[in-house]
Amino acid sequence: MTITQLQYVLAVAEYQNFTLAAEKSFVTQPTLSMQVQKLEDELDVLIFDRSKKPIRITEAGQKIVAQAKNIVNEAERIKDIVDQEKGFIGGEYTLGIIPTVMPTLLPMFLKTFINKYPKVNLIIKEQSTETIIRNIQEGHLDGAIAATPLEIEYIKERPLYYEPFVGYVPKNHRLREADKLNPSDLDISDILLLKDGHCFRDGVINLCKTPKKYEDEHFQLQSGSFETLVNLADEDMGMTLLPYLNTLELDEKKKKNLKFFNKPSPAREVSLIYHKSELKIQITRALKEVISGIVRGAITFQDVKIISPITKN
Repeated sequence: MTITQLQYVLAVAEYQNFTLAAEKSFVTQPTLSMQVQKLEDELDVLIFDRSKKPIRITEAGQKIVAQAKNIVNEAERIKDIVDQEKGFIGGEYTLGIIPTVMPTLLPMFLKTFINKYPKVNLIIKEQSTETIIRNIQEGHLDGAIAATPLEIEYIKERPLYYEPFVGYVPKNHRLREADKLNPSDLDISDILLLKDGHCFRDGVINLCKTPKKYEDEHFQLQSGSFETLVNLADEDMGMTLLPYLNTLELDEKKKKNLKFFNKPSPAREVSLIYHKSELKIQITRALKEVISGIVRGAITFQDVKIISPITKN
């Protein structure tokens, strides 16, 4: 039994296809199939039921796959230990970032990070919180930047900054004359929201404490763009809420429509999250150091009330 064989087993289990598993493992399909077959012969058990399309994992195979994940992770930890002992910060690191953070945060830290740590090959993927959680569990992401707290047992969270919610209130809106906003002022029925799947949407709904109802509406919006929400608000289609960093890019005319909340300001906690196994922890720590140092100058808010991104039923 070899680590390579176990890695091939995990690839087949994930993709449920020998050809695709071989492609993702950068080997030929006959090579991968032969190694999986050798492992099955050695163990005298069938890991995959090849008669099914897609391939199914047998009952015994499910237990083997679960143990293989532990073994492969522990094997990778050995290299981590050596890298840490040598003080080496390098290698491939796959980072997930939620869509409502990616456009504002990534340009702030990426150039600085790659200049400071040129031996790190950073692979960045924009993913929803749900996808990030699953990929961290399955080992497809080394870390991620997401709104927290998530309260997941196998995920560690390291807060990077607290980002206040800011109201974008057009001139004809009922809250236009308010100096500051309070959560009690908000009516979810006239707030333009991002589409389902965005944790910032869930945070707004949690802030307003009531779910949005569509029975009496003349349109339903499914957009992942804050720019779209702002433009619709300008057309008197309602108000919206924005993360603070997104407001910095607005032109001066649009900034006149911004209204902050009375303290403590509702805010989202943005954290660097990773699996509790702490693989590649030296790169994770380097990321946290660089990002925290940069955003500290852009976001200095402390008197805030964290709004959970977890959907409340």
